Amino acid sequence: MTSLSRRDLLKAGSASAAFALAQLISPDFVFPAEGEGEEPVPFLNMPRARPGSLDWETLDSWTTPQDQVFNVSHYGVPEVAADSYELEVTGLVKQPLKLTLDELKARTKREQLMTLECAGNGASKGFIGAVYNSKWEGTSLRPLLEEAGIQPGAKEIVFIGHDTNEETLRKGTRRELKITVPFGRSMSLDDMIAKDPLIAWNRNGEPLTKPNGSPVRLIVPGWYGIANVKWLRRIEVRDTRYMGKYMGREYVTVRGERRDGEVVFVETSISAMNLKSMIARITRQATTDKGIPTKAYGAVWGDGTPIKQVEVQVDGGDWQPATLDKEPRAEFCWTFFSIDLGHLKPGKHTVVSRATDEKGRVQPTAEDDVIALKETYWEAFQQWPREIELEA
Repeated sequence: MTSLSRRDLLKAGSASAAFALAQLISPDFVFPAEGEGEEPVPFLNMPRARPGSLDWETLDSWTTPQDQVFNVSHYGVPEVAADSYELEVTGLVKQPLKLTLDELKARTKREQLMTLECAGNGASKGFIGAVYNSKWEGTSLRPLLEEAGIQPGAKEIVFIGHDTNEETLRKGTRRELKITVPFGRSMSLDDMIAKDPLIAWNRNGEPLTKPNGSPVRLIVPGWYGIANVKWLRRIEVRDTRYMGKYMGREYVTVRGERRDGEVVFVETSISAMNLKSMIARITRQATTDKGIPTKAYGAVWGDGTPIKQVEVQVDGGDWQPATLDKEPRAEFCWTFFSIDLGHLKPGKHTVVSRATDEKGRVQPTAEDDVIALKETYWEAFQQWPREIELEA
């Protein structure tokens, strides 16, 4: 794949830069470079990255290398041969379809730049690296469904994977039932039209790996990873809600809302990613008579709504505006930011970022109701304080 350096992109004008970005994103795009004499400061309150997940402290590329791509599979990793692969389009359509991988690849191609995050990422200090950025390649779903002809009354699109598992219903009762079911997720017809998901077979110019969904997976711009069904086998158009385990019971957020002096719990299905920022790295330079020159670097992402600002706070002080990288930028991808924190005193410090988007949404703290009253694991988009210690 042709290389396009970050420096080349920055030197280009805005129009040519946008064109270059739309045509090609290379792993050569790097995180904001550390200045001369800068040294990373380890975090005191965060464990080192797990294998197979993003290593925040060494983040150095806008697109994520394969060895740092997280993979979650609830029903195991199926064996799906590319040479015999077929995608079925069925249900409330006028013309059911079956397409081989070659037939899919013969259709109009599209690239989708997207940051993909696990819905459970950030639920604990030991699980914050389940996010990565990619250039996906495939073909648009919407024209495929238009070709099949969606019938009147259709309301929901269901995506079924090749991965299956035995589930037990009414467990422990006389009517206990064991059935083999496939993994599936769904979205409304309106959401499908608005998001125009991608049927993808490449990531960053290479065929999908088996754990990552080979040979074909779904990519839904701006939605959490659970919606991006891997090992895609069948697309069904329905007039009723799909209630599979990972749609109707799991990956449902239960959150309390204060109403008239009481807390009422509301259940919502996980879909669009929430606004989130994270400090990836803090650096220092040699101590001066003014203190220790310190900088912070990080990333911010969400559902595709433009980012208005990222601010950083040190030790509970005033919020300071960070600088957002102007390039590379893409609608559904993270943006890197950096900030000069000035000269800090030797000792322990707490540094945290918060993001605001153009809709006015602000990344909450862990104490805000939207997080504090949440009873489930998912959608942990709170601010993440980083604790460090600077030695004189």
